[in-house]
Formats: sequence, C-alpha cells, structure tokens
Amino acid sequence: MKTVAGQADGAYRFPRRRMVTKLVKQYGLRDKRVLAALERIPRHLFVPEHLVNEAYSDRALPIGCGQTISQPYIVARMTAELDVGDEDSVLEIGAGSGYQTAILATLARRVYSIERVGRLAREAIGRIQALQLPNVKIQVFDGTVGWSSAAPFDRILVAAAAPRAPDALLDQLAPDGRLVIPEGDRDEQRLIDYRKHRNGVVERRVGEPVRFVPLIGRHGWKKTAAAP
Repeated sequence: MKTVAGQADGAYRFPRRRMVTKLVKQYGLRDKRVLAALERIPRHLFVPEHLVNEAYSDRALPIGCGQTISQPYIVARMTAELDVGDEDSVLEIGAGSGYQTAILATLARRVYSIERVGRLAREAIGRIQALQLPNVKIQVFDGTVGWSSAAPFDRILVAAAAPRAPDALLDQLAPDGRLVIPEGDRDEQRLIDYRKHRNGVVERRVGEPVRFVPLIGRHGWKKTAAAP
C-alpha cells in the first residue's frame, strides 16, 4: 500500500473504522484491500471544514462548484467493482475533492485523474501531496476525451453520470481492462461495468441504481452553467 502521511491518524481514526464496519455489516462488502484503503484514507480532509463532523456518515456531501464527494458506500462499491491490481494504471474521470483519487492511489501503481473545475483540481492536488501519494497525476481537462498520452489504462473509473460511456474512454481501455461508470439521464442512472476482452470485444453489465452529478464535456452532457 502506498504512503499516507501521519495526519490520517488521530481523532478521526475511530469514526473511520466505524464507517468501514458499517459498510461491511450493512452492505456485505468484503474486499479487504478496498476496506483497508477506506480505513486508511482520512475522508475528513476531503470535505469542507463546516462539514468535517459529517465526513464519516454514509452520504454524499457538497464540496462546492456544484460537485459532491460520493458517499462511502458508492466509493467502496465502485472501487471493488473495478478490481484494481497493484500494477494497474488507472484513469479517473472527475477527481472532485480527491477522495476517490486517494483511495485508488493506495491500490494501483499509477493514477491519472482528470477534473474539469480548476479550483477543485488545485485543492485535490494539495490534499494528495499532503498525504504523500506520489503515484498520482491530476490535470484540468475535459474528462470525456480521456488522457490519450498516458493510455492504455488497465482500469477506468468515471465519477460522473453520462448518457453512455464515451467511445474515447473505451478506446483507451487496455485488453482485459475494466471501466465502471454511471449511465442514464441527469436524474437517475445505473452503475455499468464494461470489460474489454483480449480479442477487443467489450462486454457491458448493468448494475444497481445510483445518482451522480452529470459528466460534462464533448462526449457527455453539455455544460449548462459556468463552473465557479
């Protein structure tokens, strides 16, 4: 597991452990590597200061700029579905506050994350650096077109809802790769798991209902308002 600075410990260690225990009991989550990452990464560092006391509740929280940090269950569910290996190169679309990014960084060899809102990206970079996770690179860009210069990726996680997985992302998925994305309309989606076989055939599996902010970009939803 990658380095995490000492501030992951302290007063919030018990609430973090209680959060993980609840995920196991309530949802039956069993992936030991994912659960260990959730217990290790300090979620309270990734939420606004006035919401710190709610950081370990199992719900999404606003982080500004019309975006949210996903509820812990969804982070755990999507990460487990992605099945990240120690040597995997992972592309994340929608860094947000950087929490999911940090979880992935403890599991993968390398994480490339794209965030379209400059302020959120800068804040996420600061948090990742504070936690001493050197295997992460974050850039401000349109995530729907992917990161072609770093492709192919063993795993791709999209933390925003699209009408359909962008072809650009599926093209950047390596053989035996997996892509997890919420698909649907702006109000309701389903969690979709794409698996690319060695022969290039892509299998699509439909999962549980979820709700995410829209994926804005060239191959997603059109931008409706200027991001702060």
